[in-house]
Amino acid sequence: MRRANGSGQYYQPIPQYSGTESLEQENDLMEDDLKDKVRKLKSISVDIGNEVRYQDKLLREMDDDFDRTGGFLSNTMNRVIRLGKGRHNYYILYLLVFSIVVFFVLYLVIKFR
Repeated sequence: MRRANGSGQYYQPIPQYSGTESLEQENDLMEDDLKDKVRKLKSISVDIGNEVRYQDKLLREMDDDFDRTGGFLSNTMNRVIRLGKGRHNYYILYLLVFSIVVFFVLYLVIKFR
């Protein structure tokens, strides 16, 4: 009688021997095969554990980076808001004059080239 495992492979029936020596040898072979499979499974489990620890470390570092960036961005926005609410509104005028001068210089450079 054959029994199917999950991957569609069939287990071969255990041959019936009258001698105990051949049965012991077959049990030893099956035991060695099982030990190899357990060893491989342990190795895979250890590799998965190492990968999980590495990914967790990366996620924690990325979370810290996002926290620092969020703090930096909120500080910058607070400064911009404070600057906009200030009484010195000449910054916009200075920016406008600077832009006009830069565009005029670029115009002259392009025209007389």
